[in-house]
Amino acid sequence: MQPTSSKHEQRSRATRSALVAAARRLFAERGYADVGTEEIVRAAGVTRGALYHQFRDKTDLFDTVVQTVEAEVTQRIATQAMATAADPVEALRAGARAFLDAFAEPDAERILLLDAPGVLGWRRWREIGQDQGLGVITEALSAAIATGDLVEQPVSPLAHLLLGALDEAALKVAHADDPVATRAEMAAALDRLVEGLLVRR
Repeated sequence: MQPTSSKHEQRSRATRSALVAAARRLFAERGYADVGTEEIVRAAGVTRGALYHQFRDKTDLFDTVVQTVEAEVTQRIATQAMATAADPVEALRAGARAFLDAFAEPDAERILLLDAPGVLGWRRWREIGQDQGLGVITEALSAAIATGDLVEQPVSPLAHLLLGALDEAALKVAHADDPVATRAEMAAALDRLVEGLLVRR
């Protein structure tokens, strides 16, 4: 027989997961501003009190949704695009293309690019992106330096610059009148950016 506290923790985790899943779906469909807390709790099948037991307010819930989506996107890029690349340089190129592709998906675009900077503020939005993506970029750059494809240099500044370029490219696509053409332009520009970092042999 499980202790009462363990059952309570399981129920609490289930409630939190239901709220995050429901909020994610609704935020992706209509955006943060057009979704109310009453709709979220109905979709999650919980009470309003349960929401405020788990989160301070709707913005706090949205923050968790952003972290969740960002983590999934980063994990997918790292394991499906970069991990299968033939070498560190191709991993950087593949990661940049996969980044643009992932952020063009409706839920990632709406939640991470269109709503998150305004709702959470630029600093918090960047903080979440750095927490999730900076390690992946740092690892890829370090590998490229180790193979001699990039000049030996401090990795952290370059990783921050590259993450900033990726964010700007994704934002440009998200706000473009012609996202398909803009995505192609940004992908080509990112390829040239990576190419410019390489050691000439």
